[in-house]
Amino acid sequence: MTSRNVKTRSLSLSSNTGSRPGRRRDSIDIINAKVAVDLATHQTYEENVFLFVPNLIGYGRILLAGLALNYMKSHPKVCTALYGLSCLLDAFDGMAARALGQTSKFGAVLDMVTDRCTTACLLCFLSSAYPPYALLFQFLITLDFSSHYMHMYSSLVTGARSHKLVTSDVSRILWYYYNDPTTLFLFCAGNELFFMALYLMHWDKSPVGWPFTSLAASFLKSAVPVIPPELVKPATLSNVALFISQLTWAQVLALVTFPVCLAKNIINVVQLWKASKILVGVDLAERAKDREVLEMREE
Repeated sequence: MTSRNVKTRSLSLSSNTGSRPGRRRDSIDIINAKVAVDLATHQTYEENVFLFVPNLIGYGRILLAGLALNYMKSHPKVCTALYGLSCLLDAFDGMAARALGQTSKFGAVLDMVTDRCTTACLLCFLSSAYPPYALLFQFLITLDFSSHYMHMYSSLVTGARSHKLVTSDVSRILWYYYNDPTTLFLFCAGNELFFMALYLMHWDKSPVGWPFTSLAASFLKSAVPVIPPELVKPATLSNVALFISQLTWAQVLALVTFPVCLAKNIINVVQLWKASKILVGVDLAERAKDREVLEMREE
């Protein structure tokens, strides 16, 4: 089948099918799976979605993540650098897609799948590095996959063009999370940094030392005017500074990013619950419609 024949067939299918009222997208009604496969098979070099710049960045992210996993058990510095670069590129594929007009459903799913798989692989390593917390890491993997899959599927069945198009009347939390690229990047980056800090804690045993302690003590003293005097004593400041000096850099990073990771997983819970309610609502609507059709036939 030639490219022209494929396009003609898809246009013919579009004119015969029509759009349904109340739907935000009718592409799934218009193009069935066979036509979509034919279109992808015969796409031209000038309009090859597989070769879109943001998707090429996505392939690079997968390669970097694979190399990071290869070095995870033996070279923590190399692993951290490769994994961090893979996560950093996550911010650039979306920018490239919008700047070049190359947004695509394939790219959106590729990005999400890459994020889920790389994080899951890191959490698998953390499960083996910290056996007492293996169940917790397994729960985080389950929550991450289930919440994003159900959110993606609920977006699909309700006709959304993207899983990121969440309105405030559905969930104000998800609306804030998905509709601001900076907020989305900071939450995702903070979440990954926390897990990377846990990974580095497995290797890094050197405390930050006294130079950092002096900076911490200066910061604490500058914060004294803001804090009620009865709550702050010189001995308390000294003990806090001493505690900080005994931490490793990885532990400091984990303490800083833990609130972000906690908030990110709370958002995952909200996402899972909202997606579940949407799917149940669709089920109820379809069952009601089936009953109406059955009643009309009986009449």
